[in-house]
Amino acid sequence: MNDNNNLIIAENLTKKYGEKVAVDNLNINIKKGEIFGLLGPNGAGKSTIILMMLGLTEPTSGSISIGNFNSTRQPLKVKSITGYLPEKVGFYEDMSAMENLFYTAELNRIPYREIPAKIDEVLDIVSLPDNKKQLVKTFSKGMKQRLGIADVLIKNPQLIIFDELTEGLDVKVANQILQTILDLNKKKNITFLLSSHQLNLVQKICSRVGIMSSGKLISQGSVESLGRDLFGGGKYRIEIELEKITGDINEKLKKLDKVVSVSQTDNKFTIVCDKDIRHEISRLVSDEGILLTRIDMKEDALEEIYLKYFKEE
Repeated sequence: MNDNNNLIIAENLTKKYGEKVAVDNLNINIKKGEIFGLLGPNGAGKSTIILMMLGLTEPTSGSISIGNFNSTRQPLKVKSITGYLPEKVGFYEDMSAMENLFYTAELNRIPYREIPAKIDEVLDIVSLPDNKKQLVKTFSKGMKQRLGIADVLIKNPQLIIFDELTEGLDVKVANQILQTILDLNKKKNITFLLSSHQLNLVQKICSRVGIMSSGKLISQGSVESLGRDLFGGGKYRIEIELEKITGDINEKLKKLDKVVSVSQTDNKFTIVCDKDIRHEISRLVSDEGILLTRIDMKEDALEEIYLKYFKEE
């Protein structure tokens, strides 16, 4: 049963190709207005999930719905509220950006008189207002990605799905695109699903993450909650190395405010905690007359989560 806050609901969703299980009993809810990251290596089942969402392939069992529309039985309804940008964006290269968008607008039955203003609006959103008459074949990859976002915005979607959005883009261009997504999410309350194997992309903008491995949803939740599930609590992991060990430094570290756990290997300590307490740690070590030779912090530990699940993929 759907509730008013859920835009996407998958229940026991399974897809098999012969004996191969591409998606294995997936259960997931994505709320309206979320930026949700589907994280996993190639072959984890992410693209198959998207195909089932869009009604482009049928589940072997289970169901998936978007906005109360069943993706298998009502694919046209789903497509009417969903924009999809694949990894390789396809445009008519010998047409201008404006001509490509005009074609998309006509396909979506936008009234003719409204199309020019709509094109100007979406090109402005993606910072391409001065390129509307430029042929797409002259666009850089980053410009094509931004034009792709404009293309899916034409029909005012409730949901936008991106597949490997920033793959192959330089950092500056990728960050500009990510900022555009954050702005659209805030101003228009558009729900985003980002399918990616890129750790930094998901970590930067997603409010929740689903981790896929070999067709299975291994875990889902906020980055912070995933860290808690994996490491037994604590948003931060602070690693320190001491020149020598004296007294009961381990027990004193455990008594610092917001410390969840302390583990020790020789003269190295890992402190799991709920806030950044590097200053308090440094002061404690100094007061004990011990030289602190290294202190590092990892926030949220998504990299460690990623490595745990995908190292052997």
